[in-house]
Amino acid sequence: MGPEDLAHVLRPFANSLSPELLVGLHTADDAAVYQINESQAVVQTLDFFPPIVDDPYVFGAITAANAMSDVFAMGGRPLFALNIAAWPTNLPLEMLSEIFRGGQETVARAGAVIAGGHTVTDETPKYGLCVTGIVHPGRITTKGGARPGDVLALTKPLGTGIITTALKAEQAEQRDVVAAVASMTRLNDRSAEAALKAGVVAMTDVTGFGLLGHAFEMAAAGEVEIRIRLGTLPLLPGVERYVADGVAPGGLHRNREYLSANANGTPRASWPVDASTPQLAAALDPQTSGGLLIAVAPERLATLIAHAAALEQDVWIIGDVVEGTGVRATA
Repeated sequence: MGPEDLAHVLRPFANSLSPELLVGLHTADDAAVYQINESQAVVQTLDFFPPIVDDPYVFGAITAANAMSDVFAMGGRPLFALNIAAWPTNLPLEMLSEIFRGGQETVARAGAVIAGGHTVTDETPKYGLCVTGIVHPGRITTKGGARPGDVLALTKPLGTGIITTALKAEQAEQRDVVAAVASMTRLNDRSAEAALKAGVVAMTDVTGFGLLGHAFEMAAAGEVEIRIRLGTLPLLPGVERYVADGVAPGGLHRNREYLSANANGTPRASWPVDASTPQLAAALDPQTSGGLLIAVAPERLATLIAHAAALEQDVWIIGDVVEGTGVRATA
């Protein structure tokens, strides 16, 4: 579902508030956070979708990594997860078992466990997880913490939506699919750990609304302007070639339309008309299990990079935060 449609259907919940609900629908963040006591709060999120790759095990692993990413983005640690699955009667149950195995082993890599779940019959297979984690109430990282002067860092290359769309169209080369799968199954635990060690207070994971869409969420929540340099964006292998061949997921067009539309009289995001097509497409591309977008104070940037290097986690510097509103992408 696109960002505009999602905002529309969530309107009835605008006044669903509670003092213990530290982060909920009123802040439009990555996960809900509910305070239990002075030192503990529960982080909870849910995500599911149809298969994006052919291998059932890999699909399960990608889905689990994607679902847990929201907990990491909030500065939390996953504890356990519940499976959510829809399965057609005309597909072998062994395939569903492989999906569950991929999910279980990925959750285990994060130090968490699968505690149960629910399955229904449906014509289209779907899989996802409801993930419960824990975080200290004073150490929550949110979309709204970015401040003017902050530097923007990204922890995974872009283009998973473009590559999986090429795969569905039987246009993808195997080596490109392998690289995309490796990225999507990699957890965001190390990048979150590096960010927390550097004292970061603002970050989000890059998923269905694309880099520019999630950057706009950070800009709106923090009442700042986010500037992104398209030329610095890391792309997965093959993305430039597929964009040149006209490959584009439907979500990319929805993201472009939403960000081009006005919010309070100005576009949510802007970019130069002569912007490099592959980089702009990748910035709008809906990601599955994308990296973290981190806003870090300049005096803490070296610490973030050092901790990331120690954890063998890549970090790309892609922009900064200034006074203003919305997102501005430059060449």
